[in-house]
Amino acid sequence: MRHDGIDRRGFVVGALGSAAAVAGLRASEIPRVDLTGPVRTERVRGRPQQLRKPRIRFAVIGMDHPHIYSQVAAVERGGGELAFVYAKDPKQVAEFTKRVPRGKVARSEDEILDDPSIQLVLSSIVPDQRAPLGVRVMQHGKDYMADKPGITSLEQLAEVRRVQAETKRIYSIMYSERLENRATVRAGELVRAGAIGRVVQTIGLGPHRVSLNTRPAWFWDKARFGGILCDIASHQADQFLFFTNSTTAEVIAAQVANINHPQYPKFEDFGDMLVRGNGGRGYIRVDWFTPDGLATWGDGRLTVLGTDGFIEIRKNIDIAGRPGDSHLFLVDHKETRYIDCREQPLPYGELLVDDVLNRTETAMPQAHCLLAAQLVLEAQQKAV
Repeated sequence: MRHDGIDRRGFVVGALGSAAAVAGLRASEIPRVDLTGPVRTERVRGRPQQLRKPRIRFAVIGMDHPHIYSQVAAVERGGGELAFVYAKDPKQVAEFTKRVPRGKVARSEDEILDDPSIQLVLSSIVPDQRAPLGVRVMQHGKDYMADKPGITSLEQLAEVRRVQAETKRIYSIMYSERLENRATVRAGELVRAGAIGRVVQTIGLGPHRVSLNTRPAWFWDKARFGGILCDIASHQADQFLFFTNSTTAEVIAAQVANINHPQYPKFEDFGDMLVRGNGGRGYIRVDWFTPDGLATWGDGRLTVLGTDGFIEIRKNIDIAGRPGDSHLFLVDHKETRYIDCREQPLPYGELLVDDVLNRTETAMPQAHCLLAAQLVLEAQQKAV
């Protein structure tokens, strides 16, 4: 890295030289500091994932956010057959069926809910409608996968927990920054294998580009999206619980603000929170300040600190110049490694289909899914 013609190594050595002069030492006696040590590069070797033969039939109800396309892709990779599509807005249906020309357009939500052959329903409907829809889905004997945030109030959370316990159906929230990011999936494997010792803390950063001219009206209304911590930080809460292996957790502090969008008084563009679990600690920061000069919507990062090393993930971009996304760096007592994760399999969709068929919890434990939602809802409620 260079600043005004001075490189980092030169700056440090120069600073050492100045200190030595004060101490009466000659420059030749100053030890040279190597700040450009080798970084070993390795690559995950994996076979390209193939679409499995259909094992379940699923449907889509509501597609207000384009995350629905990655939700569908994950389930289809795992062996899901898209049978029905429904939304109240015919324009949304037309756009969806143009991009995903599979499945029949249903005449109503009830046509899907009353069909006994449909085993799973996916939705990215407006956030405050996701939990009520999920409750109806479970009450009709079907499993459910919502886009995040899957729940926007503590009252909704209580109802989801009650109905899920009664029906024993799956209520899954697709925390895509972990489940659909190849470097994060690989990091989970490394942490479970003990690569950095016992996890002490996670730091999750979730910056986003606000894209003023493309957002629907509900985007600017906290009552509809639940607040910035409820919305974006749900990804980071999920990752905190997963990497620290915490099964209980509490919010220590939280704050939110609308710093730069006074024309939208019901919006929040900055938030952060401190959390503590029975497996570790976490710091989370989210915002809507990604500048237009970045080549992607946000420089999402995750740092996992362990007793014997740390992992850093640059989820969407490496601004140092490596192409693509899903960049993983691992530092331990022996070396620094960069791991190319382009061939890392994404198991969530296949595991979820397995769970639908086998009544298991291999994709994501139900308690974990809802605890991540609980943390951000409590943080949102406590936020200064």
